Amino acid sequence: MNTYLKISTNNKAKQDIDQFMADMGFRNLAFLENKDGKVARFFAKLFAVGKLPFVLHKGDLLLIQYPFKKYYSLLCRIARMKGAKTITLIHDLGTFRRHKLTAEQEIDRLSRTDYIISHNQSMTDWLLEHGCKVKIGNLEIFDYISPNKARIAQKGQTPLCNFNPVIIYAGGLGKRKNAYLYDMDNILDNLSMKVYGKGLDEKEAAKWAKVKYEGFMPSDQFIASVEGDWGLVWDGDSVDGCTGNWGEYLRINNPHKTSFYLRAGLPVILWKEAAMAPFIEKEKIGITVSSLRELPEKIASITPEEYAVLKQNAELMAKKLNEGYHFKQALDKAFTEL
Repeated sequence: MNTYLKISTNNKAKQDIDQFMADMGFRNLAFLENKDGKVARFFAKLFAVGKLPFVLHKGDLLLIQYPFKKYYSLLCRIARMKGAKTITLIHDLGTFRRHKLTAEQEIDRLSRTDYIISHNQSMTDWLLEHGCKVKIGNLEIFDYISPNKARIAQKGQTPLCNFNPVIIYAGGLGKRKNAYLYDMDNILDNLSMKVYGKGLDEKEAAKWAKVKYEGFMPSDQFIASVEGDWGLVWDGDSVDGCTGNWGEYLRINNPHKTSFYLRAGLPVILWKEAAMAPFIEKEKIGITVSSLRELPEKIASITPEEYAVLKQNAELMAKKLNEGYHFKQALDKAFTEL
């Protein structure tokens, strides 16, 4: 039997994986009612781990969403003791995300599972280079569930404004994570930009001419109503590259923001050195640049017909993301290789 542990979380990617597994007939082995709050989640995990030896059986498969905090290694040990197998789907690596683990500690933990679903080939290469011996498959991109449909280009209309294309950014607007945003007004030329989120220095933003602050918008409302031409995936301190800890993490992970924009039907703009860049280029769902200073010339060089292809591909990708296409593909590969 295929099983999982559903623990209440604010992490949208984990919520969606839980929903896909439920839809696929996986059995939830966490019996406590899921409630929000750290204390409630702690006891839900504790109870689930305590009951696991009694509800997991030989031949079962347990999918674990990683990290699972303190109990991950114990889950793998219990499964092995019961004759069950484990698949670990990585969301974040502690070595990069919070710097609480060394590479050796991370690999030691992950080596306890039977199969790993990694974000992409860059992350897989990092795992292998640091000594991981477990079989690994790639997710490629996180799927994204929303009850709403993305705005789509009307038939017969050119979906790109040739004179003033609009770039969309949604996320943290504070300087600590995204100092580059405060330089965007100076480099946009014939472009304009809308930013959504929290943490903006509104005193500085009031000086901007080409960047407009749209406030915070719930994700499902954003997907249904956002008006723009491109979704920007960029983190760090500089417009000339994704720098700092947040930016460097793009070299190895799949930012959920990419899925969010595509789910809204927006082609994406991504750093050329990001781990997802090859996927974006292969699927023709966006463009990649080394520096944001390239954008005015890069976007100006794209014909309406070329943009229409990117837009159509983004809309087709939105449908796949909503259906869990990439998770199901990765899972099928895991089942084959286990």
